[in-house]
Amino acid sequence: MSRNRIIVLIVIVAAIAAFFALGLDRYFTLEEVKARQAEFAQLLAARPLTVAAAYFVIYVAVTALSLPGAALMTVLGGALLGLFWGVVIVSFASSIGATLAFLVSRFLFRDAVQAKFADKLGALNRGVARDGGFYLFTLRLIPVFPFFMINLAMGLTPMRTRTFYWVSQLGMLAGTIVYVNVGTQLAQLESLQGILSPMLLGSFAAIGLLPLVAHRVVDALRRRRVYARWTRPRRFDRNLVVIGAGSAGLVSSYIAAAVKARVTLVERHKMGGDCLNYGCMPSKALIRSAKLLHQARHASRYGIRSLEADFDFADVMERVARVVKTVAPHDSVERYTELGVECLIGDAKIVSPWEVEVRLAGSDGAPGERTRVLTTRNIIVATGAAPLVPPIPGIDEVGYLSSDTVWGLRERPRRLLVLGGGPIGCELAQAFARLGAQVTLVEMAPRLMLREDTDVSDLVLESFVDDGIDVRVNHKALRFVLEDGERKMIAERTDTEGETVEIGFDQMLCALGRSPRVTGFGLEELGIPVARNRTIEVNEFLETNYPNIYACGDVTGPYQFTHTAAHMAWFASVNALFGRFKRFRVDYSVIPWCTFTSPEVARVGINEQEAKEKGIPVEVTRYGIDDLDRAIADESAYGFVKVLTRPNSDKILGVTMVGEHAGDLIAEFVSAMKHGLGLNKILGTIHIYPTLAEANKYVAGEWKRSHAPQRLLEWVRRFHTWQLGGGGK
Repeated sequence: MSRNRIIVLIVIVAAIAAFFALGLDRYFTLEEVKARQAEFAQLLAARPLTVAAAYFVIYVAVTALSLPGAALMTVLGGALLGLFWGVVIVSFASSIGATLAFLVSRFLFRDAVQAKFADKLGALNRGVARDGGFYLFTLRLIPVFPFFMINLAMGLTPMRTRTFYWVSQLGMLAGTIVYVNVGTQLAQLESLQGILSPMLLGSFAAIGLLPLVAHRVVDALRRRRVYARWTRPRRFDRNLVVIGAGSAGLVSSYIAAAVKARVTLVERHKMGGDCLNYGCMPSKALIRSAKLLHQARHASRYGIRSLEADFDFADVMERVARVVKTVAPHDSVERYTELGVECLIGDAKIVSPWEVEVRLAGSDGAPGERTRVLTTRNIIVATGAAPLVPPIPGIDEVGYLSSDTVWGLRERPRRLLVLGGGPIGCELAQAFARLGAQVTLVEMAPRLMLREDTDVSDLVLESFVDDGIDVRVNHKALRFVLEDGERKMIAERTDTEGETVEIGFDQMLCALGRSPRVTGFGLEELGIPVARNRTIEVNEFLETNYPNIYACGDVTGPYQFTHTAAHMAWFASVNALFGRFKRFRVDYSVIPWCTFTSPEVARVGINEQEAKEKGIPVEVTRYGIDDLDRAIADESAYGFVKVLTRPNSDKILGVTMVGEHAGDLIAEFVSAMKHGLGLNKILGTIHIYPTLAEANKYVAGEWKRSHAPQRLLEWVRRFHTWQLGGGGK
């Protein structure tokens, strides 16, 4: 806590202590007020402005310091000032005092609370930012909630001060009128508890529901407005239409069929989407072949003098195609038809909130002339993403490969230029280098894999250099040229002033990420908004501005991973089919991912650089895999496990793993974070020896060792020393 905060806290604590030490609390009783009512009346008659001003200041101070007595002060206002002026003065004094308490709570505690409980407060903060006024208004209308607690609690949220003030003034008005009116009959009042009868409390509770009802009414009107220009069909042919048969679309349609809904899945090109056909499956097959060649070249590490590997690049790429073909039946039309999903191959276009027009593909797979119009209660857009190709001058003239088209190669590029040092670029650059291509990787940022910590980037870079990759960080592509039949990229060195370099290549792989597919299927005509990053805008339930049209997967983000798309699909399909009864907010709290370079880089939760950016205090525990017995035996003794926890707690906030099979090993931490298990539980779990998974136990042991109870251990040492001298038995 900063010096200024400490000073403010000391002043407030001193003021509260003085209030009770001086016995001022005895003046805030009903008996005392009734006994001095005549005296107060005489003072008011003699000096009305002074008394009113003093009353106002005392009321603000009592409220701002959260002292007991605000209710009695309100009653006194009615007795002294009458109904009208009592309501006016109390209304402003209470609102100003509440706002001061709100600001004090924010100044003293908000940063610390938000930092410590950042993982739990994310949803609350978003709710307050969106509907905080409604919630506060409801609480203000129901006197059973102590107002001082509301003041302090709201100060810990991101609610704007102006919103807090005017909502408080409006929301507390009903209660103020009741208390002030009671004060006008002070002589007949026996106790403050008598003010609020069960019937009156019930009335306040009913009033308190008004904002929630109003919220629902506003929401209904908003929905009615968005549907105003459309004619709703009298009946529907199906419960759900899903556009896109990638991971998100397949899971959405599978869930719908499992709960016996009538569902149609429309896919433009290939079932399985990007992951099966262009991403996860082919890249991992290629990486595996490349890894085998790498191991053969380094056979001496395993006690084998030499090991020749004769291969043809075309054969490797044919194996990649075979792997995709082998997995394809898992995502096929036949399988999903057996599951109860109607599968259509063709171009889908949403022509109304309840109608999807499908231009069916011909026998050759090209768009045909036949069309069908499907009527449906709900629609899920799961159209995925396509490779991002920047408008760099000359890029079309020299030609380029993407993560979609690279799998058609059958001749190994002699010189391969990889544009982009993110996960896709890093994985494919290393694989092609190990397959014998001369690879140059160009990245505009100062290091590879910018989302990861610096020590992660450094370890991956070291591996790339060992594989012979020419890594050019701090290089910005300016243009591409074709000179005398040779392709060249002109790049600017961003770490020097104005220096440019030429990089020659035979093939260029553009690996700068993927852009959501948001055009060509009716979003524009319906007016469904698209965010600045080109993703479809959805709320926490994955609804678009049309409550029956949902989006999930890469087309809406925020994570472009196959497993995240499948995770989102559950929420989208369940909310679409059963949202009228119960809706579920999509949960992004524990999302793992892995970049399948060598070494693999896996992560879940926050890392060090994110914790620093967000101001989250963390404790870092690290275990080097070079110390792990199984890693030493496997000649894979490199990398580390890094765990971020709350200070002086074993609660896991994030894990980064770098090493062999990191993508598999991190699953234990993902489960622990999902179910609230800490490092002590992992340490207490038996891990098979010798396995790589023991690294998880050992990093937990490192944390435990750094939190050993030193004072207790000193007493234990003394006990053992005493026993050596013959003490005890």
